[in-house]
Amino acid sequence: MGNSIEFFFDFSSPFGYLAAHRIESIGQTYNRIVIWKPFLLGAIFAINEQKPLKEQTLKWDYSNHDIVRAARRYGIKRKLPEIFPIPTRAAGRTFYWIHNLDKKLAKKTALHAYQKYFYEGLDIQSKKNVSKLVREFGLDPEECMEAIGSETYKEKLKLVSAEAIKRNVCGSPFIFIGNEFLGA
Repeated sequence: MGNSIEFFFDFSSPFGYLAAHRIESIGQTYNRIVIWKPFLLGAIFAINEQKPLKEQTLKWDYSNHDIVRAARRYGIKRKLPEIFPIPTRAAGRTFYWIHNLDKKLAKKTALHAYQKYFYEGLDIQSKKNVSKLVREFGLDPEECMEAIGSETYKEKLKLVSAEAIKRNVCGSPFIFIGNEFLGA
């Protein structure tokens, strides 16, 4: 992808949430375009026989401490949602629908959905909740609901998740800069 940064993330990832706040400024610092690629982390977990972070007793305590510390360091508001982790198909499909309309707007709405989940606790696994969020950006919630249910965006999210697997993405966030990668 030449002079770009590929940012693979799952909307249920607290580390992805923190990275989403900083990735664009990192891209600007190094004069690189950031390509946002939401994928389904559950597909990776199935292959690796992993459990969600919160279910990994020894790892969760430290990870949660690290998340709190990093959020404080970068001034990012966060609160662990009551329902965590969650399936993120609705948010991922919505991202790709908006991305087809306006790439910059897709990034803004993705960050907004992340904030609604990790700061306000909004359940973004709900198609209805996600479709309401797009109204704040001048988009039609009904069109969003149609996009979430469409085969086009179901397939797009599956394809990006398959790409992540093929490229050995093993967590969220996972960032590629040329052939180099930075994993979760």
